[in-house]
This record gives sequence, structure tokens and C-alpha cells, in this order.
Amino acid sequence: MCKFRDLRANEIDARVGQVGDGYCTLLLYKDARVDMDILDETVGEDSWQRRHYEVKGNLYCSVGIKTLDNGWVWKDDCGTESNTEKEKGESSDSFKRACVNWGIGRELYTSPFIWVDAKSCNTYDNKRKDKYQNPIFATNDSFEVEKIAIENKKIVGLAIKNVT
Repeated sequence: MCKFRDLRANEIDARVGQVGDGYCTLLLYKDARVDMDILDETVGEDSWQRRHYEVKGNLYCSVGIKTLDNGWVWKDDCGTESNTEKEKGESSDSFKRACVNWGIGRELYTSPFIWVDAKSCNTYDNKRKDKYQNPIFATNDSFEVEKIAIENKKIVGLAIKNVT
């Protein structure tokens, strides 16, 4: 039906996933505005739509794309709540997941494990303990994707920089 382009480096965000003594791990993600922009540029602003609905307490999003005969093809997925804005995060997450079903940003699922060592990040003991009484570490560092190479919807090259 339609083929969506690969994500560009400036459309991918990197967030800290886990922090330890002298390291942190990073996760790659895209936000919903990226999906909307790619849908607009690929199929046109008037040729896609989204609907949200609930099933057994879970919020789903259905993304429809208009076909050449003016019908619609729909792909759906379920979202999860975010830690900050519960309902908004769940709505955004279900939309982003439905867009992945269309192929937008699917390459992010091929991301390598991203480990940043102490030479490239600043971690600290935040004086809290986990349930086993081990120290919990934190970082205030921020990272961004500087370059990315994608082949056949798979990440084959990645450069991330600390922008703190």
C-alpha cells in the first residue's frame, strides 16, 4: 500500500533507561509528532486518520490510511500509561504503536544495547536505596542521536553524543 521512509537522526530521541555506578544505558524512541509528520508527508494530511477506543480498560488507537478507491485500511495497537501524564501518555503510546504497525519507526526495534560508560556520562549516588538496600544511582546527562544508518529497516550504524 505505502512505504514509509526511515527515521532521520533528528527524529529519534535517546533517554536514559538505567543508571549504575559509572554507567547508564540508553533507549531510543520517537514521539507522536514524528509519526504525524511522516503520515502527512507520505500519504497527505487528508488521507489518514486516527481513532482511540477502549477494550477491557486498555486504550487502543486505530490509524487508518485512505486507499486509491477511497476506502480505508486500519491498523491498531494498545498503549501503556506514562509515568508523567497518565491518559495523554497512554493515548500517545497507542498511536505510536499503531504507526509502527504501518512501518513508521519499526527500525527502532532493532536498536543495539546502548551502554555509556563513566568516561562519557556523569552518574551519582542519589542517597536512596533499592529494596535490597543497594544504592540507587542517577544522572542528569542528556543524549541525542547524532547519526544513524539504516538498511532494510535495521539499524546498522549509530552515533550518540552527550549534550549535557
